[in-house]
Amino acid sequence: MMREIILGSTGIKVKQNAFGALPIQRDSVEVAVGLLRKAYEGGMRFFDTARAYSDSEEKVGIALKDVRDDIIIATKTGSTTPEEFWNHLNTSLSLLQTDHIDIYQFHCANQVYRPGDGTGMYECMLEAKDKGLIKHIGITAHKIQVAFDAVESGLYETLQYPFSYLAADKEIELVNLCKEKNVGFIAMKGLAGGLINNSKAAMAYMLQYDNVLPIWGIQRESELDEWLAYMDEMPVMDEAMRTFINKEQTELSGDFCRGCGYCMPCPKGIMINQCARMSLMLRRAPSKGWLAPNMQEEMKKIEDCIECGQCMKKCPYSLNTPSLLKKNYEDYKKVLSGEVLV
Repeated sequence: MMREIILGSTGIKVKQNAFGALPIQRDSVEVAVGLLRKAYEGGMRFFDTARAYSDSEEKVGIALKDVRDDIIIATKTGSTTPEEFWNHLNTSLSLLQTDHIDIYQFHCANQVYRPGDGTGMYECMLEAKDKGLIKHIGITAHKIQVAFDAVESGLYETLQYPFSYLAADKEIELVNLCKEKNVGFIAMKGLAGGLINNSKAAMAYMLQYDNVLPIWGIQRESELDEWLAYMDEMPVMDEAMRTFINKEQTELSGDFCRGCGYCMPCPKGIMINQCARMSLMLRRAPSKGWLAPNMQEEMKKIEDCIECGQCMKKCPYSLNTPSLLKKNYEDYKKVLSGEVLV
């Protein structure tokens, strides 16, 4: 049976297998509600969404309002002013059909909000907590230094950060620091934006950390079925699994695009979050769709790159994005001409 973990100082105790509700914005209401109910009935109790995920909050509210007291809801605000903060919070409460949010998170923070910093943002969190509108204060980040600063600040009860078996030593250090500081660690991008295609290995890796709560982005019932299967039989990190993961880590060492999209928009309209990792997708998740005419048009836009550097400044992983784009475009043209990437 899937073990339960305690999410840091929040005291929240849930099974170590949670639902990430970003992808359900691409589903119909009927499909999304069906997935959320099936997840609940299968034992998932933690549901993560955000104000920025179009109608995701609304779908969560419709699906789970009658079991509200039996679940944990985490959502996020990308607000940068107090006025926007209260607008986001009230909208989220209304759409989620609840009178409180269990964990309210600053979304993809570029700074660590603190009391007295002049923004008033952390004070908003404290006031919302005092009013009972939120129970715990969290933060999500893609920049490693922001994440470390948030944990060291002692101001946040949870941190949400990308984590998978492709994690570097610095990210593992961050997970361990969260445990030391009693900050709940919520792991997003456990499949590295689609580069990891072995859910059993992904789950086995996460289970090595008893302070990590992975939230799996779920859009299809077949995906949900895989995660729910691990509720009954947890994958084991045996020698075969370790060998497989080591091989994966070796193959994907170095710089690669995680597909987060924070580099966009591109002034030349390049779909960077897909185009800059096309070589990997063609190798690891081959699909005729990658070679369809519309995708060929998107890849051809790389020829228009002016190397303005905007994408590099915004990349949370400090990648040389123009260089990655060019390399991926060269690989793409090879595949179109019939070559096989090795």
